[in-house]
Parts: sequence; structure tokens; C-alpha cells
Amino acid sequence: MAVMSDRRRVTRVAVPGAGEPATCIEQGDELTVEAPLSLVLDGEVIATLMRTPGNDVELAAGWLVVESGVRTAADIETLRQCHVEPDELTEDLGEAARRRMDQVHLTLAPGVRPPRPRAWVTGAACGVCSADVLDLRSLRWPTASAAGPVSVAVLQSLPDALRERQRVFARTGSLHAAALASVQGELIVVREDVGRHNAVDKVAGWALLNSRLPASQLLLVVSGRVSFEIVQKAVASGVSGIVAVSAPSDLAVDLAEEHDLLLVGMMRSGRMNVYTGRNRVDMTV
Repeated sequence: MAVMSDRRRVTRVAVPGAGEPATCIEQGDELTVEAPLSLVLDGEVIATLMRTPGNDVELAAGWLVVESGVRTAADIETLRQCHVEPDELTEDLGEAARRRMDQVHLTLAPGVRPPRPRAWVTGAACGVCSADVLDLRSLRWPTASAAGPVSVAVLQSLPDALRERQRVFARTGSLHAAALASVQGELIVVREDVGRHNAVDKVAGWALLNSRLPASQLLLVVSGRVSFEIVQKAVASGVSGIVAVSAPSDLAVDLAEEHDLLLVGMMRSGRMNVYTGRNRVDMTV
């Protein structure tokens, strides 16, 4: 089983009122693991992702949904994870990274467009860094009936339901999460990762490998903000909409509107913002 957190010593500082000295206690604390994962296509490293270990095969499959436009599991002939021992590594990644280098080896079916190699390591905060701007017209699924309408009550319930399933976040406080949910409020799959885009790729990969793409009857639920890259992954997965705890960017709203996605954000108890797809929300409480 993948190790997603690591225990370290920290100094906890309690800050009292003005004029009183701070107090310090040495304690153990759980930290999120962040480690590199190399994607190897036909023997060549095409990308190295900084991620939280766990569900790496799904992560690789979901990454290909956007980067290569794969549509079914049959588009990927080989999808195999392996561990590389430190003495086999040549990259100068630092000692901590060298101890935990993993790879997923990939072979695409004939006719499937290979992804462009990334020029450098993709950090946990970056999904499209070092990649060309993607043409979503080639990735979008044929028009399918969208899920909905979805009630205000269900939309309000989804972030809390996601938080309850964030088991590693509860220990570390430093992980993002993504889920696919039905319009009835059932969370179908939940994945956590130090990177927002990685968490989304993991649920997209799960959907691909379980023949659930296009996910036109499902909603993508994310624990943070919605950027352009999150909407782009939603479009490539064919979801009906996105529900987020935080706000989207202006470009994310434009892209969601262009592709007819429901986009709900700034979810708080008793209130939320509907940025696009207002006609797909049942306002009856």
C-alpha cells in the first residue's frame, strides 16, 4: 500500500495575549508525502509528476485522458507501475526524491495520439506547465445528455460529503481532493493528492479504467478553486458540471460556459455562487 503521509517532529507554538511569552512543545506531526512519478512511454520518460503516492495507475490514465485524448481503456495497451531503485537513477532530484522514485510504463494502442513530452518536472501546483495549450475541440466528447437538474440541497451537501472522505487530509491538513458524484448526491469515487490537478486526474483515470467515460451523468467535485486546467480536465472527462469549495478564475468560467458545463463555487453553509449552467439547478429546497 502506498504511503501517503510521513511522521516528523515539529515545534508547536502557542501564541498568548500581548506581553506574554509564547510556549513551545515538541511533538510528532503527520505530513503529506510529495514524491516524483515518471511516466514512461515506449521506454522514454515523457513526464515527471510531483504527486502524493497512491492510485498512480489511475493518475497516469487520467493524465492521458487530457494529454493524449484517450477515450477507453483499450486505447492504452500497457499500464504498469514499477519502482526504480536509487542506484538506477541518474536525475539530480535530491536524496529525498531519490528514495521514492516510481514509474508507470505506458504503451498506447495504434492510432492514439501520443502526448508531447514535458520539458521539466511538473510541480504539484502545476497541471499544464511546460505543455502546449490544448485544443479542447479534439478532446470534447460528442454531445450527450447532461445530468440534471440537480437540487440546491444536493449541491450544498457535496463539499461536506467530500470532506468526510478526505482521510489523509484529516491527518495532515495539506491535501486536495476530487470526486465524481451523482446528481442524487452519491460520491462514486474520491481521490486525494497534494496537487489539485493530480486529484482530478486520478478520478478521471478511475472513470476511464472502469468504463465510465464520458461521465455525462456525473459531477466533478473539487476541494479548492477552479482554474482553467480543472475545467479543461472536466471537459475531457465529459462530466456534466463542477462543484467547488472556492471560486473559479474568469478564464475557467469562460471555458465552462463555452462547453455548457454547470459551474458552482464559493460553497458555504446556506449560500453558493452559480457561475454557469443556471438552468440546470433546481432551486426548490
